[in-house]
Amino acid sequence: MAEHVSSPKMYVMVFLALLVLTVITVAVAYQDLGAFNDIVALTIATVKALLVVLFFMHVKYSTRLTALTAVAGVFFLAILIAMTLNDYMSRGLVLPIPGK
Repeated sequence: MAEHVSSPKMYVMVFLALLVLTVITVAVAYQDLGAFNDIVALTIATVKALLVVLFFMHVKYSTRLTALTAVAGVFFLAILIAMTLNDYMSRGLVLPIPGK
């Protein structure tokens, strides 16, 4: 099975992109975007995570099974976050007790 060999130039370009995105993250942190602060920060963080997973973890050049495993991990993380938020958001609810 032939393996893909990435050039050092590609790694440098991805590293520079990560540095630029980090600078953008810091710059945006000082801006008041109202409700969009979290959305912008999470979008930048997602792009940075995608760059790391695709290039530094070699998922871009791996088999479909490796990509499926990475996607499944993100899917289960989303399920765990949804369950946690569901618990957190429902803590203030007071449900009536039948018969009282």
